[in-house]
Amino acid sequence: MKTLIFLLEKEFRQILRNRQILMTLLIAPLIQLILLPLAADYSVKNISLAVVDNDHSPFSQRLINKITASGHFRLTGYATSYPEALKMVEQDKADIALQIPIHFERDLVRENNKQLYIAINAIEGTKANLGGAYLASIIRNYNDDIRLRWQSATPSTPPQIEAVSSNWYNPLLNFKLYMVPAILVVLITAIAAMQSAFNIVQEKESGTIEQINVTPIKKHIFILGKMIPFLVLGIILFTLGLLVGWLFYGVVPVGSLLVLYASLIVYLFAMLGLGLLLATYSATQQQSMSLAFFFINIFNMMSGVFTAVDSMPGWAQTIVSTFPPSHFIKIMRMVVLKGSGFSDIAWPLTAMALIGLFLNTWAVLNYRKTS
Repeated sequence: MKTLIFLLEKEFRQILRNRQILMTLLIAPLIQLILLPLAADYSVKNISLAVVDNDHSPFSQRLINKITASGHFRLTGYATSYPEALKMVEQDKADIALQIPIHFERDLVRENNKQLYIAINAIEGTKANLGGAYLASIIRNYNDDIRLRWQSATPSTPPQIEAVSSNWYNPLLNFKLYMVPAILVVLITAIAAMQSAFNIVQEKESGTIEQINVTPIKKHIFILGKMIPFLVLGIILFTLGLLVGWLFYGVVPVGSLLVLYASLIVYLFAMLGLGLLLATYSATQQQSMSLAFFFINIFNMMSGVFTAVDSMPGWAQTIVSTFPPSHFIKIMRMVVLKGSGFSDIAWPLTAMALIGLFLNTWAVLNYRKTS
């Protein structure tokens, strides 16, 4: 224990002496946590709409007003013809072109049927899908309003079935409640994996690690001495991140803080093991940075931060199940939004512990005191 205490004293002094490291470890992630949830929003707004109104009737004007009043669309302008509207789409002046045909109101009244023509710019797939879905939903709602108006004028109104849905755990579909916990996990991942790897490799480059290697310090004591300081910093960053989420976005965990912090310690154990393992395979900071970025980019894209893991192919889900961030993101959302307890998160928590045990054992076995 005395040896471990001396190592920890050395590590903490080394970290506290370097203000740039403290800025990188604490201030920069908090700034990112403040800014990123503002941009990471699944709802699409300000979709540019070009309209070709060949009918100029009260029905067509009411439809246009209903679309623009939804809050998702902004009317870029009116076009005199469909080719002109398509040209606006080609020039990126509009995302969607809507053509209301001539005799829209007359044919709708006489034949109970009329088609609208929609062209969507699909270069941005997410914006195209959501924009088209929003517009189709508004048109269906407008059609239902017309039918109700006509049916109320008839003596007998046919029966209707109405489905009412409720959103559990996030009633208003506030995406900040969904994204803030995941983004906090991403920031902690970068700190735990990268900085722990840099710390060891930096001593390799400066030559100080050679002085440690000639001492009787055991490998697992050396690994613990490198891991515990970043474990403490990770806990501090997580606490500050929860405060930022509460102050800026009103995100208050529904579940127990004890469950959150216990899961955090297990997660940091796994990710610090990955960072230390990368350090044993790296001779320079550039090598460790390249390896860390390789894994962190894959984690960010596939761990469920922006896309649901359940929507991935089976082989991809199998790979993602070996990623500690995917399990911790799931735990964060379950505890913060649902108030889940230890019994609810038993599987992802166990998976993180097993992965961490594997990575740390590998790091200890791969670390060589002599070259």
